[in-house]
Amino acid sequence: MRRPEILLALLLPVVASAQSRPGFPPRPLPCEPCIDCAVRRPCSGPAQVQRTSSRAVLTIQGRVLRYEITETFVNFGGTPGETEYVLPLPPRAAFEDLALSIDGEMVTGETMRADRARAIYEEIVRRQRDPALVEWMGQGMLRTRIFPIAPGEEKVVIVRFRAIADREGDAVRIDYRPPMRRGDDAARSTLEVRYPSAGEFGRAFSPTHSLTTDDQGRWRTARADAVRGVATVLLPVRAERTGSVHVLTHSASGGDGFAMITIAPPPASRTVTPRDVTFVLDVSGSMSGEKMAQARQAGRALLNALHPMDRFRVIAFSTDVTIFRDGWQAATGPNLRAARAFLDERRAQGSTNISGALEAALQGERSSERLPLVLFLTDGAPTVGERNPDRIAALAERLRGRQRVFTFGVGVDVNAALLEQLALSGHGTAQFVRPEEDVERAVSVVAQRLTNPVATDLRVRVDGVRLDRVQPGGALDLFAGQELTVFARYRGTPRAATVTVEGSGVDGRVRWTTTADFAGRAAENAFIARLWAVQRVGWLSAERRRNGATSELDDELRALGTTYGIPTELTSYLVVEPSMQAGLQTSLPANQPANLPAADLARRTAPGGVLGRVMPMAAPPPAQLFEAAKAAADQRAMRTTAQLDEASRARHEATRYAMGRMFTLKDSVWQDAPVAGPVPASLPRTVRVKPYSDAYFAILARVPALQEVFALGERVQAHGRHVILVLDPAGDVTVSASVLELIVRDW
Repeated sequence: MRRPEILLALLLPVVASAQSRPGFPPRPLPCEPCIDCAVRRPCSGPAQVQRTSSRAVLTIQGRVLRYEITETFVNFGGTPGETEYVLPLPPRAAFEDLALSIDGEMVTGETMRADRARAIYEEIVRRQRDPALVEWMGQGMLRTRIFPIAPGEEKVVIVRFRAIADREGDAVRIDYRPPMRRGDDAARSTLEVRYPSAGEFGRAFSPTHSLTTDDQGRWRTARADAVRGVATVLLPVRAERTGSVHVLTHSASGGDGFAMITIAPPPASRTVTPRDVTFVLDVSGSMSGEKMAQARQAGRALLNALHPMDRFRVIAFSTDVTIFRDGWQAATGPNLRAARAFLDERRAQGSTNISGALEAALQGERSSERLPLVLFLTDGAPTVGERNPDRIAALAERLRGRQRVFTFGVGVDVNAALLEQLALSGHGTAQFVRPEEDVERAVSVVAQRLTNPVATDLRVRVDGVRLDRVQPGGALDLFAGQELTVFARYRGTPRAATVTVEGSGVDGRVRWTTTADFAGRAAENAFIARLWAVQRVGWLSAERRRNGATSELDDELRALGTTYGIPTELTSYLVVEPSMQAGLQTSLPANQPANLPAADLARRTAPGGVLGRVMPMAAPPPAQLFEAAKAAADQRAMRTTAQLDEASRARHEATRYAMGRMFTLKDSVWQDAPVAGPVPASLPRTVRVKPYSDAYFAILARVPALQEVFALGERVQAHGRHVILVLDPAGDVTVSASVLELIVRDW
């Protein structure tokens, strides 16, 4: 059956506009630039229609999602303008209506024959009145056109539609693609998902964007800001008093795949595992002043987070080690008040006896029914007692047992590698706080996360599929109100497999299962590969500081950094204008040729990305080790691509990540590298298409995954297996059926 060119057209009444507005165009505002472009005054010149905000509110009831997308446009130019944008629809979506603001009133339209609607729209545009047209542009794509937008005028457009929410394992999956418009970014795009706060849904989480949640009566809202590309939100669906396991997989090349396994705790834990909490505080002379005051407050915050079933210890150390009372103390009111007084009495003086403090913290009576936690804060390297970091780490490993160790390094004088090793081997986290940052907040955040342990010593197993390079590795702990996320590579015969998570709970063993499809080739969920890679980089960086650099480890770090666009100690990105190339090459040292291959140049790049002479490796200064360890700790904590994108933008603005690939801005064109694999017998075919043309939408209809790539802009070059797709304003507006089939086959 031939697809109709236009499925739906909406026309806003002309009479209402003509009667409510006495003339056209309205008197333009004076030219008066403002810092905030959202309120900038229009100037003379051609139309400059900009989207100033985009807000999507998705409300789920049962299994039905209701979408309401509000777009705001302002014409900052001096002549009337038209706006046009493309709205991707989810599968099986049912369009409801479009409303357009006319003199402050939202006016809806009517449905009529497509050819008649387009003719009327064009006539109204010619006469400069207020229409809006929505056209069906292919599978799941609506094009919206609005004209005119007068100089200085603001237009608000609201589009509403409904769709069925897809169930994926133990979660409802929501994929939202913001409307695409020429020249716009996602700086003002927001997504809000509203769902009942009580009932079958757990707390929403996202592997692509950072979410903030807000409870308002019976509704809970999860919000993502600066939405770029595809935003994925998962709502766990779980039975009462049970946890849930959700699995996403990605395998674009047919080789080893990527898995993201998220474990959500039960909706309400009536019983939790009691804890034994030890707070170890450095009170050496270097902690004087503001650091000491913040450390005391951090200890108070930790004491305030204890529950009546918990026990605690407080240990202060400088040259000597001082313990608040012998043995474990119950978290009663009198004991907590006495511990706060103990903290207030500490004064910063003496040296730094790290080995003595660790020995006091890790020794002593242990209970198999409690979760033992050690929070260790210091601002210096060991200066008395055992000072060899390797021997200190070996001592801690020998005494640690089941205890989880969380370290806090304050300032650049700490032995970052030692604190990192203590935390990673102790199944904890390492936090590195710069001198100007808030020590109290760093400790408080970790203390709050460790409040209610639901299950401990969790391990993940998949029947018939082998998981390797698991991040984080080893036994894991799950706390109330938080999701635990594990990334891994997988191999084996493609199959639907059972994923089992087992561990210990307060009432005995816990076991949660789900089934997931570990596909041999699956292009969706490309973000998983990058999230796994950033976790891997954080772990490899710590391993490099612990055992030293090796060619294999360094090669893997470089490969991960360049492939996935991740800042590492061995990779950086440099964008140089063509006019500066000659000056750069003449500035290279004499022993470093200017035409180095990229890989060789990376090997000769010092940490931080500064070109320099090839010299024997020397021990990096403490400040550099501190920053590298802090960056690696931040990477190990990343759970969304939004966090990774933010970190990457701080290092290089001219790269974007889409569809599992790194795109670089070169000569105003977003370009990726050719995909890995055998070299084709003939050169790849190049297909050039004009953005937002019939060819553009025809390709998107057949290869929907390209939406992420096409959303980069109007000038994009992307490599498939045997075809190169180029978005170019001078490209073709139509594509033949044979070329379209070639793209589908060879992409």
